[in-house]
Amino acid sequence: MKRLHIKNVIIVNEGEKFLGSVVIEGEQIAEVLREENAPSRPCDEVLDASGCYLLPGVIDDHVHFRDPGLTQKADIYSESQAAAAGGVTSVMDMPNTMPQTTTPEAWEEKMKLFAEKSLVNYSCYFGATNTNYTQFGELDKHRVCGLKLFMGSSTGNMLVDRMETLNKIFSESDFVIAAHCEDQNTIKENTQKCLAQTGENDDLPLSYHPVVRSALACYRSSELAVRLAKEHNARLHLLHISTADELELLSRTPLTEEKRITSEACISHLMFADKDYNHLGTRIKCNPAIKSADDKKALREAVKNGKIDVIATDHAPHLLTEKEGGALKAVSGMPMIQFSLLSMLELVDMDVFKIQTVVEKMCHAPAILFEVQGRGFIRQDYQADLVLVRPETENIVTQDTIVSKCKWSPMEGHTFHWKVEKTFVNGHLAFENDRIVTDMKGQELRFR
Repeated sequence: MKRLHIKNVIIVNEGEKFLGSVVIEGEQIAEVLREENAPSRPCDEVLDASGCYLLPGVIDDHVHFRDPGLTQKADIYSESQAAAAGGVTSVMDMPNTMPQTTTPEAWEEKMKLFAEKSLVNYSCYFGATNTNYTQFGELDKHRVCGLKLFMGSSTGNMLVDRMETLNKIFSESDFVIAAHCEDQNTIKENTQKCLAQTGENDDLPLSYHPVVRSALACYRSSELAVRLAKEHNARLHLLHISTADELELLSRTPLTEEKRITSEACISHLMFADKDYNHLGTRIKCNPAIKSADDKKALREAVKNGKIDVIATDHAPHLLTEKEGGALKAVSGMPMIQFSLLSMLELVDMDVFKIQTVVEKMCHAPAILFEVQGRGFIRQDYQADLVLVRPETENIVTQDTIVSKCKWSPMEGHTFHWKVEKTFVNGHLAFENDRIVTDMKGQELRFR
């Protein structure tokens, strides 16, 4: 098998940052070497990566690739290209597609699509409804990354709002329950109050979005999820925490496979605050809503102190025409996967995080939390999912550089000072020097 020696690179892995080299043999990491130690035997190719950092490939546990059924916005092929361009080598896709991934048959069909189209590694969540919990026993826990539970507004019939069903899901499932938590009754009450205050009929100014989808709506739903998880000793993963209040529900316990209640912060809530609606408009409208600067500050601190376990994107492309309107009419969601790692590295430059923390939360933690086999670390015999990034390199986001099918981003016009130079997926180049390599496909993730 071909051996590639990546040398003179700063390796960031498992809390360390050191000069060294890595040997890739076939699909796997064959050697991890420190300083100038030589490989155990000759290599076919040598890559001098002086000045670059080598990180494990990012594992994004929260994406919406819109395939099947919503492919006018995005599809698996286009968004996996965007992932590779951003240093993301593995994704876990959400079930609110058309058809929804709420039956074993629909889940298998979506996995077939990923096998045919994805350039990065993949798995898919199984979507919970009020009536399908009897099918959980048919799912393979080594193939299904987790259950997606909407405890707030959703599409189709995926809002689970019956206490009997919630108790069944939390008591009988041995999967990770990934929950979107916003209390629907609170959102409805807030909407009616705001419409009455403004005299509006069917929409509200965008500034009302975090008022309608308020901190209280998030807290009430998250508190219920945590209470149910503790009562039934369930494995709960709270998605896209957006408020300081919700952090009170979480512990600083270090992440291990035994930690039962975990949480995720998304790039949008770590990068933006409500004042950014003024210049970015509906491009940063998402659910849960982006909230105050104090909430953003609290989330960043929670990443550092361990209350937040994972950083993900909630990558959710829409057409720009669908983003027209205000707090009620403009659709929620944004494409971020191409710029997620770069955004976090920018926060490293701002001394918000250490680069080791970025790697921990975006690479190691998803692998530990979901018990992903053989990925998420730079270790001998692990799959060679790696990303080479270069600092101090001006990188301007333009429409031409955006890979996502929708061809827009809230980062458009922004200048990063990091650049993804190469992304390796299972030892093969998927992205190199602004060029996406499309001749290899990703692999299905395996768990537990």
